[in-house]
Amino acid sequence: MKSMRTILALFTAVVTILASAAASAADPVKIRIAWVVPVANWPSILLAKPGLARHLGKSYTLEPVHFQGTPPMITALANGELEIADLAFSSFALAVQNAGMDDLRVIADEFQDGIPGYHTGEYLVHKDSPVKSVKDLKGKVIGTNAGGSAVDIVMRAMLRKNGVDDRKDVSFVEAAFPNMKAMLLEKKVDLIPAVIPFVFDPQLRANARVLFYQTKAVGRTQMILWAARAPFIQKNRAALVDFMEDSIRIAHWWVNPKNHTEAVQIAARVSKRPAASFDKWLFVKAGQKGDYYRDPNMVPDLKALQANIDLQRELGFLKGPIDARKHADLSVVREAGKRVK
Repeated sequence: MKSMRTILALFTAVVTILASAAASAADPVKIRIAWVVPVANWPSILLAKPGLARHLGKSYTLEPVHFQGTPPMITALANGELEIADLAFSSFALAVQNAGMDDLRVIADEFQDGIPGYHTGEYLVHKDSPVKSVKDLKGKVIGTNAGGSAVDIVMRAMLRKNGVDDRKDVSFVEAAFPNMKAMLLEKKVDLIPAVIPFVFDPQLRANARVLFYQTKAVGRTQMILWAARAPFIQKNRAALVDFMEDSIRIAHWWVNPKNHTEAVQIAARVSKRPAASFDKWLFVKAGQKGDYYRDPNMVPDLKALQANIDLQRELGFLKGPIDARKHADLSVVREAGKRVK
């Protein structure tokens, strides 16, 4: 009898363990994804239109997390506090090399610069500025959001192309993108990078002029990308494919011209900005008056990314080469793209 009770106890324990394991396996994968700029960064609006994410709550849960910039994202990735980071090409390379994350992988595109028919970054001077060419920037003060950032690298590349030493001939002052307009109009700096949505500010447009465009400085740029660590991808591949399928479907809804009016209203609500500030450019292909290029199936341009990283190294921000293809896993986004009709 005692032996029978022992067997029953063991059987019950095994059943409990198996049931617990099965329940655990069925739990949705938690995905925490970073973003910086509302609306401009996909993660900030992935959940803004209910009903599009078909796998949400089933194979995965999603928690968009706001960051002030990309450096804290790198720290969060390193500490296991973030599954997907929303990085510029420059911060991605720094994470791989300087932060020692050799297992970091590019998994998706967010937007690119330098594609014909789409917006490209503008670098502005005051309308009354004596600066008429890049060479005239010698001895001037330049605004940047951070040394080594994507727009910072573009400016330095353009300076060097025109014989201006970015380390000796100019001074840099760091400021957040929302503060760039005031710094230029108050003539505290002579040049600023103007990015969407701030570049469309009417007051800025009326009081500034373009000195050069990003595409003229560096050509095509894989500006912003999604990145995750290889162990997370390998362990949760099925759920990640589901998530990417939903993300592509959501992106298709946002860029569909039929949904433009509703998309503008949602963007205004999410960003707490007037709808009019989005209406003319949001996800619109209209050259400099429209949005950046976003691959329809969220596939990044690795050739452009490699060129961007190589330039970053030439400018002294990286110690050695980085092979973009080695640090990319596009199998997930490609599989997800095949599912979306």
